[in-house]
Amino acid sequence: MSDLTVIAEPGRHDIVVTRSFDAPRDVVFRAMTDAEHLARWWGLKENETVIDHADLRRGGSWRFVERAPDGQEYAFHGVVHDVVAPERFVQTFEFEGMPGHVCLETTTLEEGDGRTLYTSTTVFQSVEDRDGMVESGMEYGLKQSMDALDELLATMG
Repeated sequence: MSDLTVIAEPGRHDIVVTRSFDAPRDVVFRAMTDAEHLARWWGLKENETVIDHADLRRGGSWRFVERAPDGQEYAFHGVVHDVVAPERFVQTFEFEGMPGHVCLETTTLEEGDGRTLYTSTTVFQSVEDRDGMVESGMEYGLKQSMDALDELLATMG
């Protein structure tokens, strides 16, 4: 049972997402930062996610492309600002279909009793950008990705 929460308070520039996983923090961190695992959980179920590159270290960058069944492609990219394995990473996120709308994501992983609490705080340049992300259906896609990550974690050691 997913305990995903998405908090987007009116008038604020941020979205805070939390979810717990039944896996140790180092395993969750590896699944979220290792290119070999990313394509298995990131993106919508019906799409294929292609990892163009994923240099997830301070100063690195990443680019992922989702390919829909109808052939449409949706690309996303960012720059990695900080990584403290296995507890935190900070990166930018930009949808290439709407260039110039860059947000900053800080992901933290806290371990307790063999479980990991994932918290992602995303700060947008404006309330309008944040509201646009919420209205885009991001929670639907996020739930699919987090559920797929949960399934992947069950297979990792």
